[in-house]
Amino acid sequence: MSAVARRTVVSAAGGMGVVAVLAACGGGTDDKAGGSGGTAATAVRLAAEGRAVAVLDLDEAACKDTVEKITAADIPVGGGKVFADQGVVITQPTAGEFKAFSSKCTHQGCAVSGVSDGVISCPCHQSLFDASDGSVKGGPAPSPLPPAPIKVEGDSITHG
Repeated sequence: MSAVARRTVVSAAGGMGVVAVLAACGGGTDDKAGGSGGTAATAVRLAAEGRAVAVLDLDEAACKDTVEKITAADIPVGGGKVFADQGVVITQPTAGEFKAFSSKCTHQGCAVSGVSDGVISCPCHQSLFDASDGSVKGGPAPSPLPPAPIKVEGDSITHG
């Protein structure tokens, strides 16, 4: 059996109940699904045991739709927005200038909660960070927020 893409779902039903293996969205053909063997190995083993096996390929667009789309209009001038699911806070210190930092506070790892008046704030212990460079402006944080990579193309902002 050829390698199965990570976005493939394999399920099987048998007398002992239902077995399901789901590989997360992602590129490549890394066939690891945890446990003993990857997705393809699981499908072969279940089929050899006489169980019904269905292999369904998820549409690549379905995987991409799980990442929040970011536009320049989402980021207010002098402020910013926290994208917790992506672990990033994106700011716009001045019109057309975008910066990104880890959304994890350097004090105890809490997620920062917001950006206003040029300051990124952490709700856990009130650490404050400069929205233009991530430096500490107040609170117990020992170091600046690490920068995060972003790419700005027209009105679209991508992280990573």
